[in-house]
Amino acid sequence: MVKRSKRYTQTLEKINENSEFSANDAVSMVKERATAKFDESIELHLKTSADSRQADQLIRGVVVLPHGIGKTPVVAVFVEGEATTIANEAGADFVGGDDLIKKVETGWTEFDVSIATSDMMARVSRLGKVLGRKGLMPNPKTGTVVSTDGLSKAIESAKMGRVEYKLDKNSIIHVVIGKASFETQQLEDNFKTLMNSIIKARPSGIKGEFIKSGYLTSTMGPSFPLEVAEFSQDKTEE
Repeated sequence: MVKRSKRYTQTLEKINENSEFSANDAVSMVKERATAKFDESIELHLKTSADSRQADQLIRGVVVLPHGIGKTPVVAVFVEGEATTIANEAGADFVGGDDLIKKVETGWTEFDVSIATSDMMARVSRLGKVLGRKGLMPNPKTGTVVSTDGLSKAIESAKMGRVEYKLDKNSIIHVVIGKASFETQQLEDNFKTLMNSIIKARPSGIKGEFIKSGYLTSTMGPSFPLEVAEFSQDKTEE
């Protein structure tokens, strides 16, 4: 059995485990109970009815949260030629071509997002073993493989609070929506924006209930079950 801290146990005793909460109520309670000595992340976990073994039911997307997630991502960009200047001017943290590829091949991955121009992908693809397992590989589906014309916008988006979500092998989506230090309204705004994006990404092959269960939690705090009936397209887009 997992041993829980006294602080965690006392917090859990105040929660009715049979209750489900609206998103707004859950945000307030998670924020109130995030009492660790550091700024805890607020996380959303959704169990879906998608079958992760079916290629047409894989869920993956990117959304820019209106208030970010509490940190500015470190962005690495694989480019060469005139695109190098564009990347630097747009605020990329690491910019390079073959030199940056060689550095990553040694195992260096001190960045949160990697972006590549289309003409670089033939060379960047050999980094799959290093970047793939960390979820850092540039991918057209997440807007991280772009043309030179779209490079500046991609970098700015990554810096503004861009988050990626995807289905894991257990058909669950895990996403950070902010920090405990955020205002309640900021967390609610981020939650709504994220849920709108996930619902729109629903695969057409899924019939019936899409979101089976949902939980909102902080890094060191208890989880709060969400009212999944609230997660309909009509409700989130109001």
